[in-house]
Amino acid sequence: MTDFHPQAGQQQTGQATHRFGFLLVDRFALMSFASATEPLRAANLIAGAELYAVETLGAAAESVRSSAGFTVPATDIAHAAPGLHTVFILAGGNPEDWKAARAAYPVLRRLSREGVRLGGISSGSYLLAEAGLLDDRDFTIHWEHAPALKEAFPTLAPRPARFVIDRDRITCGGGIAPLDMMHALIADRMGPAFARRVSDWYLHTAVADPEGPQRGSSAERHGTRHPALLAALETMEMALERPLPRTAIARTAGISIRHLDRLFAEELGTGFSQTYRRLRLDQARKLLAQSPLSISEIAFATGFSSASHFARQFKTAFGLTPGQMRRG
Repeated sequence: MTDFHPQAGQQQTGQATHRFGFLLVDRFALMSFASATEPLRAANLIAGAELYAVETLGAAAESVRSSAGFTVPATDIAHAAPGLHTVFILAGGNPEDWKAARAAYPVLRRLSREGVRLGGISSGSYLLAEAGLLDDRDFTIHWEHAPALKEAFPTLAPRPARFVIDRDRITCGGGIAPLDMMHALIADRMGPAFARRVSDWYLHTAVADPEGPQRGSSAERHGTRHPALLAALETMEMALERPLPRTAIARTAGISIRHLDRLFAEELGTGFSQTYRRLRLDQARKLLAQSPLSISEIAFATGFSSASHFARQFKTAFGLTPGQMRRG
Protein backbone atom coordinates (compact mmCIF):
# COMPACT_ATOMS: atom_id res chain seq x y z
CA MET A 1 0.00 0.00 0.00
CA THR A 2 1.41 3.38 -0.94
CA ASP A 3 1.71 6.18 1.58
CA PHE A 4 -1.18 8.61 1.75
CA HIS A 5 -0.31 12.26 1.11
CA PRO A 6 -2.64 14.58 3.03
CA GLN A 7 -4.21 17.52 1.29
CA ALA A 8 -3.15 21.02 2.20
CA GLY A 9 -4.47 22.10 5.57
CA GLN A 10 -4.57 18.56 6.99
CA GLN A 11 -1.12 18.52 8.57
CA GLN A 12 -2.18 20.01 11.90
CA THR A 13 -5.32 18.80 13.65
CA GLY A 14 -4.81 20.29 17.08
CA GLN A 15 -5.70 16.87 18.51
CA ALA A 16 -3.74 15.30 21.34
CA THR A 17 -2.28 11.84 20.72
CA HIS A 18 -4.30 9.02 22.24
CA ARG A 19 -2.04 6.15 23.28
CA PHE A 20 -3.56 2.71 22.77
CA GLY A 21 -1.96 -0.23 24.53
CA PHE A 22 -2.60 -3.79 23.37
CA LEU A 23 -1.91 -6.43 26.03
CA LEU A 24 -1.10 -9.42 23.85
CA VAL A 25 -1.64 -12.89 25.26
CA ASP A 26 0.33 -15.81 23.90
CA ARG A 27 -1.09 -17.01 20.54
CA PHE A 28 -3.32 -13.97 20.22
CA ALA A 29 -5.35 -13.79 17.01
CA LEU A 30 -3.31 -11.94 14.40
CA MET A 31 -6.39 -11.00 12.35
CA SER A 32 -8.03 -9.36 15.37
CA PHE A 33 -4.84 -7.44 16.15
CA ALA A 34 -4.52 -6.12 12.61
CA SER A 35 -8.21 -5.21 12.45
CA ALA A 36 -7.83 -3.17 15.64
CA THR A 37 -4.51 -1.43 14.95
CA GLU A 38 -4.51 -0.76 11.20
CA PRO A 39 -7.39 1.77 11.34
CA LEU A 40 -5.39 3.78 13.87
CA ARG A 41 -2.39 3.84 11.53
CA ALA A 42 -4.60 4.91 8.62
CA ALA A 43 -6.18 7.65 10.72
CA ASN A 44 -2.72 9.12 11.35
CA LEU A 45 -1.88 9.02 7.65
CA ILE A 46 -5.13 10.65 6.61
CA ALA A 47 -4.91 13.35 9.28
CA GLY A 48 -1.24 14.02 8.67
CA ALA A 49 -0.73 13.98 12.42
CA GLU A 50 -0.25 11.44 15.20
CA LEU A 51 -3.81 11.10 16.44
CA TYR A 52 -3.08 7.65 17.82
CA ALA A 53 -0.01 5.81 19.08
CA VAL A 54 0.04 2.03 19.47
CA GLU A 55 2.09 0.23 22.12
CA THR A 56 2.29 -3.57 22.30
CA LEU A 57 2.31 -4.85 25.87
CA GLY A 58 2.92 -8.20 27.54
CA ALA A 59 2.60 -9.70 30.99
CA ALA A 60 6.25 -9.87 32.10
CA ALA A 61 7.28 -10.78 28.54
CA GLU A 62 9.62 -9.19 26.02
CA SER A 63 7.79 -10.74 23.08
CA VAL A 64 4.51 -12.56 22.42
CA ARG A 65 3.66 -15.19 19.79
CA SER A 66 0.72 -14.64 17.51
CA SER A 67 -1.68 -17.29 16.23
CA ALA A 68 0.35 -17.43 13.01
CA GLY A 69 3.61 -18.02 14.88
CA PHE A 70 5.02 -14.52 14.36
CA THR A 71 6.65 -12.93 17.39
CA VAL A 72 5.74 -9.38 18.37
CA PRO A 73 8.01 -7.33 20.67
CA ALA A 74 6.22 -6.25 23.83
CA THR A 75 6.80 -3.99 26.82
CA ASP A 76 5.92 -5.40 30.23
CA ILE A 77 2.60 -3.72 31.08
CA ALA A 78 3.89 -3.07 34.60
CA HIS A 79 6.60 -0.86 33.07
CA ALA A 80 4.50 0.85 30.40
CA ALA A 81 5.00 4.57 30.12
CA PRO A 82 2.31 6.66 31.82
CA GLY A 83 -0.40 8.34 29.81
CA LEU A 84 -2.18 5.34 28.26
CA HIS A 85 -5.62 6.34 27.03
CA THR A 86 -7.02 2.86 26.27
CA VAL A 87 -5.75 -0.69 26.90
CA PHE A 88 -7.17 -3.73 25.11
CA ILE A 89 -6.53 -7.34 26.12
CA LEU A 90 -6.20 -9.50 23.03
CA ALA A 91 -6.24 -13.27 23.59
CA GLY A 92 -6.73 -16.41 21.54
CA GLY A 93 -8.82 -19.49 22.15
CA ASN A 94 -6.78 -21.79 24.40
CA PRO A 95 -7.19 -21.19 28.16
CA GLU A 96 -3.74 -22.72 28.73
CA ASP A 97 -2.27 -19.66 27.00
CA TRP A 98 -4.03 -17.26 29.36
CA LYS A 99 -2.15 -18.22 32.54
CA ALA A 100 0.73 -15.78 32.14
CA ALA A 101 -1.66 -12.88 31.53
CA ARG A 102 -3.07 -13.19 35.03
CA ALA A 103 0.07 -11.49 36.34
CA ALA A 104 -1.24 -8.32 34.68
CA TYR A 105 -4.56 -8.24 36.59
CA PRO A 106 -3.31 -5.97 39.42
CA VAL A 107 -1.93 -3.53 36.84
CA LEU A 108 -5.22 -3.55 34.92
CA ARG A 109 -7.15 -2.86 38.12
CA ARG A 110 -4.82 0.05 38.89
CA LEU A 111 -5.22 1.45 35.38
CA SER A 112 -8.98 1.24 35.78
CA ARG A 113 -8.83 3.20 39.03
CA GLU A 114 -6.71 5.81 37.25
CA GLY A 115 -9.38 6.28 34.59
CA VAL A 116 -7.79 4.34 31.73
CA ARG A 117 -10.38 2.90 29.35
CA LEU A 118 -10.14 -0.91 29.22
CA GLY A 119 -11.28 -3.33 26.56
CA GLY A 120 -11.27 -6.97 25.54
CA ILE A 121 -11.03 -8.39 22.03
CA SER A 122 -12.03 -11.99 21.24
CA SER A 123 -11.45 -13.98 24.46
CA GLY A 124 -9.82 -10.94 26.07
CA SER A 125 -13.23 -10.23 27.60
CA TYR A 126 -12.94 -13.46 29.58
CA LEU A 127 -9.73 -12.19 31.17
CA LEU A 128 -11.38 -8.86 31.99
CA ALA A 129 -14.18 -10.78 33.68
CA GLU A 130 -11.71 -12.93 35.58
CA ALA A 131 -9.94 -9.78 36.78
CA GLY A 132 -13.26 -8.45 38.11
CA LEU A 133 -13.35 -5.63 35.57
CA LEU A 134 -16.67 -6.38 33.86
CA ASP A 135 -18.94 -6.27 36.89
CA ASP A 136 -21.93 -3.99 36.23
CA ARG A 137 -20.87 -3.52 32.61
CA ASP A 138 -22.54 -4.38 29.34
CA PHE A 139 -20.12 -6.39 27.18
CA THR A 140 -19.59 -9.02 24.50
CA ILE A 141 -17.15 -11.83 23.76
CA HIS A 142 -16.44 -14.10 20.79
CA TRP A 143 -19.38 -16.48 20.46
CA GLU A 144 -17.18 -19.57 20.98
CA HIS A 145 -16.16 -18.36 24.44
CA ALA A 146 -19.56 -17.13 25.62
CA PRO A 147 -20.70 -20.51 27.07
CA ALA A 148 -17.48 -20.92 29.07
CA LEU A 149 -17.75 -17.39 30.44
CA LYS A 150 -21.37 -17.92 31.48
CA GLU A 151 -20.45 -21.13 33.29
CA ALA A 152 -17.50 -19.55 35.08
CA PHE A 153 -19.25 -16.27 35.93
CA PRO A 154 -22.99 -16.92 36.30
CA THR A 155 -23.75 -13.29 37.21
CA LEU A 156 -22.34 -11.99 33.91
CA ALA A 157 -24.32 -12.03 30.66
CA PRO A 158 -22.37 -11.26 27.47
CA ARG A 159 -24.42 -10.03 24.52
CA PRO A 160 -24.06 -11.66 21.08
CA ALA A 161 -23.03 -8.33 19.55
CA ARG A 162 -20.06 -7.50 17.32
CA PHE A 163 -18.84 -4.91 19.81
CA VAL A 164 -20.16 -3.10 22.89
CA ILE A 165 -19.09 0.26 24.28
CA ASP A 166 -20.25 0.82 27.86
CA ARG A 167 -18.67 3.85 29.48
CA ASP A 168 -15.03 2.94 30.21
CA ARG A 169 -15.27 -0.62 28.85
CA ILE A 170 -15.02 -1.58 25.18
CA THR A 171 -15.42 -5.21 24.18
CA CYS A 172 -15.40 -6.87 20.78
CA GLY A 173 -15.98 -10.36 19.39
CA GLY A 174 -12.75 -10.34 17.40
CA GLY A 175 -12.02 -11.43 13.84
CA ILE A 176 -12.86 -8.54 11.53
CA ALA A 177 -15.32 -6.97 14.01
CA PRO A 178 -12.56 -4.65 15.38
CA LEU A 179 -12.76 -2.81 12.04
CA ASP A 180 -16.35 -1.90 12.91
CA MET A 181 -15.41 -1.05 16.48
CA MET A 182 -12.56 1.22 15.45
CA HIS A 183 -14.80 2.95 12.91
CA ALA A 184 -17.12 3.82 15.81
CA LEU A 185 -14.28 5.00 18.07
CA ILE A 186 -12.71 7.13 15.37
CA ALA A 187 -16.10 8.57 14.38
CA ASP A 188 -16.78 9.49 18.01
CA ARG A 189 -13.52 11.42 18.16
CA MET A 190 -13.04 12.77 14.63
CA GLY A 191 -16.52 12.71 13.16
CA PRO A 192 -18.29 10.25 10.82
CA ALA A 193 -16.88 11.71 7.60
CA PHE A 194 -13.30 11.20 8.76
CA ALA A 195 -14.09 7.67 9.99
CA ARG A 196 -15.65 6.91 6.62
CA ARG A 197 -12.36 7.83 4.90
CA VAL A 198 -10.44 5.51 7.23
CA SER A 199 -12.79 2.62 6.50
CA ASP A 200 -12.65 3.28 2.76
CA TRP A 201 -8.87 3.02 3.01
CA TYR A 202 -9.37 -0.70 3.76
CA LEU A 203 -12.28 -1.19 1.33
CA HIS A 204 -14.43 -1.53 4.45
CA THR A 205 -17.51 -0.24 2.68
CA ALA A 206 -20.13 -2.13 4.70
CA VAL A 207 -19.52 -1.00 8.28
CA ALA A 208 -21.59 -3.31 10.49
CA ASP A 209 -23.89 -2.17 13.26
CA PRO A 210 -22.56 -2.98 16.75
CA GLU A 211 -25.61 -5.17 17.35
CA GLY A 212 -24.91 -7.15 14.17
CA PRO A 213 -24.58 -10.93 14.52
CA GLN A 214 -21.29 -12.65 15.17
CA ARG A 215 -22.32 -15.85 13.42
CA GLY A 216 -24.14 -17.00 10.33
CA SER A 217 -27.88 -17.49 10.64
CA SER A 218 -29.47 -20.58 12.18
CA ALA A 219 -30.58 -21.58 8.69
CA GLU A 220 -26.96 -21.58 7.50
CA ARG A 221 -25.69 -23.46 10.55
CA HIS A 222 -28.32 -26.18 10.45
CA GLY A 223 -28.93 -26.47 6.73
CA THR A 224 -32.69 -25.89 6.82
CA ARG A 225 -35.00 -22.95 6.32
CA HIS A 226 -38.15 -24.46 7.78
CA PRO A 227 -39.33 -21.86 10.34
CA ALA A 228 -40.81 -24.34 12.85
CA LEU A 229 -37.71 -26.54 12.79
CA LEU A 230 -35.43 -23.52 13.19
CA ALA A 231 -37.50 -22.36 16.17
CA ALA A 232 -37.09 -25.82 17.71
CA LEU A 233 -33.34 -25.92 17.09
CA GLU A 234 -32.78 -22.42 18.49
CA THR A 235 -34.74 -23.36 21.63
CA MET A 236 -32.62 -26.50 22.01
CA GLU A 237 -29.39 -24.47 21.64
CA MET A 238 -30.51 -22.21 24.48
CA ALA A 239 -31.35 -25.15 26.75
CA LEU A 240 -28.29 -27.39 26.72
CA GLU A 241 -27.63 -27.42 30.47
CA ARG A 242 -31.19 -28.49 31.27
CA PRO A 243 -32.53 -30.20 28.14
CA LEU A 244 -36.23 -29.63 27.54
CA PRO A 245 -38.62 -32.48 26.76
CA ARG A 246 -39.91 -33.04 23.24
CA THR A 247 -43.36 -31.72 24.27
CA ALA A 248 -41.92 -28.35 25.36
CA ILE A 249 -39.86 -27.99 22.17
CA ALA A 250 -42.89 -28.80 19.98
CA ARG A 251 -44.98 -26.29 21.90
CA THR A 252 -42.33 -23.59 21.40
CA ALA A 253 -42.26 -24.32 17.66
CA GLY A 254 -46.06 -24.23 17.50
CA ILE A 255 -46.43 -27.75 16.08
CA SER A 256 -47.40 -31.23 17.23
CA ILE A 257 -44.87 -33.77 18.51
CA ARG A 258 -45.54 -35.96 15.48
CA HIS A 259 -44.91 -33.02 13.13
CA LEU A 260 -41.71 -32.17 15.03
CA ASP A 261 -40.36 -35.71 14.62
CA ARG A 262 -41.25 -35.71 10.93
CA LEU A 263 -39.38 -32.44 10.37
CA PHE A 264 -36.21 -33.77 11.99
CA ALA A 265 -36.36 -36.89 9.84
CA GLU A 266 -37.19 -35.15 6.56
CA GLU A 267 -35.09 -31.98 6.91
CA LEU A 268 -32.07 -33.24 8.86
CA GLY A 269 -32.13 -36.98 8.31
CA THR A 270 -31.91 -37.70 12.04
CA GLY A 271 -34.12 -37.82 15.12
CA PHE A 272 -34.95 -35.28 17.80
CA SER A 273 -33.01 -37.03 20.57
CA GLN A 274 -29.96 -37.65 18.40
CA THR A 275 -29.87 -34.00 17.33
CA TYR A 276 -30.23 -32.72 20.89
CA ARG A 277 -27.42 -35.03 22.06
CA ARG A 278 -25.18 -33.86 19.20
CA LEU A 279 -25.76 -30.20 20.12
CA ARG A 280 -24.85 -30.92 23.74
CA LEU A 281 -21.76 -32.92 22.83
CA ASP A 282 -20.59 -30.25 20.37
CA GLN A 283 -20.94 -27.70 23.15
CA ALA A 284 -19.01 -29.96 25.51
CA ARG A 285 -16.19 -30.29 22.99
CA LYS A 286 -15.93 -26.49 22.77
CA LEU A 287 -15.86 -26.17 26.56
CA LEU A 288 -13.10 -28.78 26.79
CA ALA A 289 -10.97 -26.79 24.37
CA GLN A 290 -11.81 -23.26 25.48
CA SER A 291 -12.56 -23.24 29.19
CA PRO A 292 -10.76 -24.16 32.41
CA LEU A 293 -13.85 -26.02 33.67
CA SER A 294 -13.33 -29.56 34.94
CA ILE A 295 -14.72 -32.52 33.00
CA SER A 296 -17.41 -33.04 35.66
CA GLU A 297 -18.42 -29.37 35.44
CA ILE A 298 -18.62 -29.62 31.65
CA ALA A 299 -20.75 -32.77 31.92
CA PHE A 300 -23.32 -31.00 34.09
CA ALA A 301 -23.11 -27.81 32.01
CA THR A 302 -24.23 -29.77 28.95
CA GLY A 303 -27.06 -31.68 30.58
CA PHE A 304 -25.47 -35.02 31.45
CA SER A 305 -26.42 -36.63 34.74
CA SER A 306 -22.91 -37.87 35.55
CA ALA A 307 -19.34 -37.57 34.33
CA SER A 308 -19.24 -41.28 33.50
CA HIS A 309 -22.37 -41.10 31.33
CA PHE A 310 -20.95 -38.02 29.64
CA ALA A 311 -17.62 -39.78 28.97
CA ARG A 312 -19.35 -42.77 27.35
CA GLN A 313 -21.49 -40.60 25.09
CA PHE A 314 -18.52 -38.41 24.20
CA LYS A 315 -16.32 -41.35 23.22
CA THR A 316 -19.10 -42.85 21.11
CA ALA A 317 -19.48 -39.54 19.24
CA PHE A 318 -15.82 -38.54 18.83
CA GLY A 319 -13.74 -41.68 19.37
CA LEU A 320 -11.89 -40.17 22.35
CA THR A 321 -12.72 -39.69 26.01
CA PRO A 322 -13.08 -36.09 27.21
CA GLY A 323 -9.73 -36.40 29.01
CA GLN A 324 -7.98 -37.67 25.89
CA MET A 325 -9.39 -34.84 23.79
CA ARG A 326 -8.39 -32.20 26.33
CA ARG A 327 -4.83 -33.54 26.41
CA GLY A 328 -4.72 -33.22 22.63
